[in-house]
Amino acid sequence: MKRLLSLMSTVLVGLSLLTTPAVAQAATGFHVSGGRLYDATGAEFVMRGVNHAHTWYTSRTTRALADLKALRSNTVRVVLSSGDRWTRNDAADVANVIGQCKANRLICVLEVHDTTGYGEQSGAVSLAKAVDYWISVQSAMTGQEAYVILNIGNEPWGNTGASGWTADTKSAISRLRAAGFTHTIMVDAPNWGQDWSFTMRDNAASVFAADPQRNTVFSVHMYGVFDTAAEITDYLGRFVAAGLPIVVGEFGHNHSDGDPDENTIFSYTQSQRLGYLGWSWSGNGGGVEYLDMATDFDASRLTAWGQRIFTGAGGIAATSREAAVFGGGQDTTAPTTPGAPAASNITGTGAALAWAASTDAVGVTSYQVVRVVDGTESPLTSTTGPSATLTGLTPATAYAIAVYALDAAGNRSSRSPVTTFTTGTAPTGSCAVAYRVTGQWQSGFQGEVKVQNTGTAAVNGWALRWTFGNGQTVTQMWNAVAAQSGAAVTATNASYNAAIPGGGSVSLGFTGTWTGSNSVPGAFTLNGAACSVV
Repeated sequence: MKRLLSLMSTVLVGLSLLTTPAVAQAATGFHVSGGRLYDATGAEFVMRGVNHAHTWYTSRTTRALADLKALRSNTVRVVLSSGDRWTRNDAADVANVIGQCKANRLICVLEVHDTTGYGEQSGAVSLAKAVDYWISVQSAMTGQEAYVILNIGNEPWGNTGASGWTADTKSAISRLRAAGFTHTIMVDAPNWGQDWSFTMRDNAASVFAADPQRNTVFSVHMYGVFDTAAEITDYLGRFVAAGLPIVVGEFGHNHSDGDPDENTIFSYTQSQRLGYLGWSWSGNGGGVEYLDMATDFDASRLTAWGQRIFTGAGGIAATSREAAVFGGGQDTTAPTTPGAPAASNITGTGAALAWAASTDAVGVTSYQVVRVVDGTESPLTSTTGPSATLTGLTPATAYAIAVYALDAAGNRSSRSPVTTFTTGTAPTGSCAVAYRVTGQWQSGFQGEVKVQNTGTAAVNGWALRWTFGNGQTVTQMWNAVAAQSGAAVTATNASYNAAIPGGGSVSLGFTGTWTGSNSVPGAFTLNGAACSVV
């Protein structure tokens, strides 16, 4: 996915190097005018969505797109492969992805991932090869200009030879236009997408002018290079001032090359009406599993990053508006308020919910079930009907639950009345847990958790849960996949340690933050059963 980058000192180039381009004629689909993106109806469109790794998880795409829509995304950036580094996504598969995006009323940004890190990454291919791929699947793209944005290639240059980005990008755009593509084109920055050399920033005006249709959008990826508010606002602000269209095509809440300032990304893009697409829904590997928004593609198990991007300040739920091209853009009337959810079949780890359905002039498309703790909401699950089954709850814990209804235009109802219930006490299981803090520093710490199977039967697949007592948060975890909702933490097995034999054990580690005090959790459950603490 990403490479460790070095932020190199550069001299800022004056704003005078960016010149305002001429306004293009309206296109048949998406089109750019005055530095803004407009859809085929002429309505301004601001992207709010995430990336989905389709080419590696094709079987997960149908459910993923439905979940992303339920979480109020209006756009999904879909990873494709030209076949040079991974299995090729052919025209039939591309057409299927586009159809699924349209069925879920999502704008589809399609990108070729094989270009990632060209010039530095072994096996990476040029933008010219990416153009060859787009021409080979053009039959799936033609006629979809109102719903699809063509992102030529992901992070098409590494750090070596990145100055070649400008000429290569102009050539790629020219070839696509000559081949008959009239889509809005998106171009990624060099330097693994982060443009620390400012190659894209300082040449954007000439690249835009090289597009005979003046229908190109620029995409920067913001990770560790963009770890201060000043860097974010200066970079994006120069595009805005120059009248050049810019989106944040990838970003995260953390990264191995530094700690991006995601709060400024959220607030500044909202204030400037700029699009953003977070990385990524699920399935990350290679040490960046913490960038998963959902654990194992499960929308009911959002990670801390998933909760931040979907329900946090400036996040998708609060700022996303469906593209008017789907016919819902003019609908501003929210569904009626759902009835208070009634809880039944309450166990130590689950409950069944049902509520009176909402009504809507166009139609209710989904319901979002949330937990309310001290006025703060966190999503639990989404459903298309007025009922839901909750799983993975913490035993002997009070829950306050409410429901929202959403319609096809992305309008959300007012919150239902809150229902409270308390889960039962889990039976004592055949497990023992040892939790210890292995290192601690100002505001941060490292922890280790050992889980022992004290029974004779093997445990195949496990989820360990505990609740912090002092506001601690998990920032990164290894040997397990972390998800945190408020104080409650769930550590789910990795693919390689799902089995714990009888008498055996597994260990996991994590880093976290703390303030005030850092007490050790007093209770743990394994697959819903209480463990002894050692």
